Amino acid sequence: MAAGTEGTTGRRGILPGFGLAMGITLTYLTLIVLIPLATLPLRAASMTAGDFVRTVTAPRALAAYRLSFQSALFAALINAVFGLLLAWVLERYRFPGRRLLDGLIDLPFALPTAVAGIALATLYSAHGWLGDGLESSGIKVAYTRLGVVVALTFIGLPFVVRTVQPVLRDLPGEAEEAAASLGAGRMQTFLRVILPHLLPAVATGFTLAFARGLGEYGSVIFIAGNLPLKSEITPLLIMIKLEEYDYAGATAIALVFLAASFLTLLAINLITVRTRRMAAHE
Repeated sequence: MAAGTEGTTGRRGILPGFGLAMGITLTYLTLIVLIPLATLPLRAASMTAGDFVRTVTAPRALAAYRLSFQSALFAALINAVFGLLLAWVLERYRFPGRRLLDGLIDLPFALPTAVAGIALATLYSAHGWLGDGLESSGIKVAYTRLGVVVALTFIGLPFVVRTVQPVLRDLPGEAEEAAASLGAGRMQTFLRVILPHLLPAVATGFTLAFARGLGEYGSVIFIAGNLPLKSEITPLLIMIKLEEYDYAGATAIALVFLAASFLTLLAINLITVRTRRMAAHE
């Protein structure tokens, strides 16, 4: 009992008490997140109910919602697959240039999004290095919906790789050796032994990449074409409303997009927690 009390007291002496830590946390969260977000419903309240509904359900707004969510989802799914593969290669193999490749993963974090958008638009345009060959094959990337997915895939890749890498690094090799000794093949070992341990990390990386894609603006506008009802994302539509001095309309669209994004991310997080619990029980 004494030892337990001493250990508890020692831990309390190292870190601030719960009340102080919780107070600082809630104050910081309120100042940085809650108060700025609270201005959205307050500003939108200046509109009548009819104007609000007409603004957020206009065909142009609905098309922007659809493109933003679909593109972010497709890009996150692509990154979940290839990000896992890339993390596997970086952690399980040793080859020349490995450290350079590992460093390049973080480039989308450091690169200004506008620079990324210009580079992608140049690369995939009709006369670009990749765009020329793709368009000759009937695949147009720049200034299309596909270009939006490409841009979101570029900026979302590091989230999956950096989330999966620590799990792969700490994954014990005994389970793989036991599976191999029991006659399991490589694919069977990966699917039944390794993948269940990686799924929570992959789901977390997917969620982060999806959230990043929903709010992305700079890298998309240079490659999307920004055509209303076709390749116009929600953040761009909000900016257009602001440039037109339609602050209430911009706030209304932002409020609906925020609510939809929050509910979607909440559902994904709940699924992720359930996946983790299932993996822990297994």
